[in-house]
Amino acid sequence: MPIDRMIEKAYELVQKKRIERVGDGVYNVVGEHGTYLVAQRTDGTFSCTCPGFLKRGGCSHLLAVLLLHNPALLRSVKRYVSGAWNRKSKRKKPIELNV
Repeated sequence: MPIDRMIEKAYELVQKKRIERVGDGVYNVVGEHGTYLVAQRTDGTFSCTCPGFLKRGGCSHLLAVLLLHNPALLRSVKRYVSGAWNRKSKRKKPIELNV
């Protein structure tokens, strides 16, 4: 899945309140194809039980949890999703990260 689509899906998951905290660093995320468990490991990295994470090492569910806990990043992604990335243009604007 292209990264721009993954970011858009993550943003949608946050906006639709599809993330539920079920423990310390553990979240259920209701995606399009099921409910997946996102967990923070003891070394600070994250994992997800979805097939996409198992295949690629990253997914929209994991990004959604990260967005939920980083308001500055969420604001930047909101601008990105709402029009900063013009798919019809040959020249794409970069994502602005105000961290």
